[in-house]
Amino acid sequence: MTIFGRKNMLLLGIDISSTSVKLLEIGGSKGDYRVESYAVEPLQSNSVSERNTADVQLVGEAIGRAVKKSGTRTKAAACAVSGTAVITKVISMPSQLTEDDMENQIRVEADQYIPYPLEEVSLDFEVLGPSETEPDKVDVLLAASRSDNVEVRVAALEMGGLAAKVVDVEAFALENAVGHVLRKGGAGLEQGDTVAVVDIGATRTSLSVLRDLKIIYTREQLFGGKQLTEEIQRRYGLSYDEAGHAKRQGGLPENYIAEVLEPFKETMALEVNRALQFFYSSSQVGTVDQVILAGGCASIPGITNLALMTSFGLALRSFD
Repeated sequence: MTIFGRKNMLLLGIDISSTSVKLLEIGGSKGDYRVESYAVEPLQSNSVSERNTADVQLVGEAIGRAVKKSGTRTKAAACAVSGTAVITKVISMPSQLTEDDMENQIRVEADQYIPYPLEEVSLDFEVLGPSETEPDKVDVLLAASRSDNVEVRVAALEMGGLAAKVVDVEAFALENAVGHVLRKGGAGLEQGDTVAVVDIGATRTSLSVLRDLKIIYTREQLFGGKQLTEEIQRRYGLSYDEAGHAKRQGGLPENYIAEVLEPFKETMALEVNRALQFFYSSSQVGTVDQVILAGGCASIPGITNLALMTSFGLALRSFD
């Protein structure tokens, strides 16, 4: 099975995180997209561990429930594998080769680029364009992952009643999504601009920095919305599930905002600041032009007014 898949196909986007399965279907035409269906279905604990699907059946059942909840009739789906599970390399190949010839040559020479037996690997490639150093060649992006990383996701989708048509790489999917969001949103993106995407999930916060819409830096740290849920649980004597429901739906005591939510938001600001400072200290980039805040915590009221962001003078966009 290939990794990138093919374009121009009506697909459901399936995101499998450590705590939930998210389904998104987008319709419309280029430049005028709309959400056709959407669903979020929680996962049982330990269904996914360290971004790997630990229990295919539980994940597949959650996908099936999300499909039913969304009401979609589309059965073709796209998902992604973590960048840590993928080997990528840009190689140069003769420009006159056809796609089939390139595939055959890559498979013959794969042992030069991939440290696994070819029969244990799913791979794909994409022509990036003419080589800057060799006029008669093109640069080709090769992506390869151990087949079990791909097959476990395919199996979960099938168990949920879907057919896997695209298995992408998270980093490449992020680049495409950020490019679309900024262009569609009229962000005034200019060549050379640096964009930071801060994704605050349930247990981890990830920072991805893009320049010219290509990822140049990534970092993860242990911090996420789970800490807010656990503090609600501890403070008000609720079960974890009750605390999570109250966090989303409301109904907590009057002191919740001042004594629990605001301190969490301040901690989140410090974590974002910390992530950005790690980036600045390890690169020659002195500032970023825009910040996109994503993940479940992006929906917290007032989060876009964090003093952290205004002190940097950044354009902040918030997406859940």
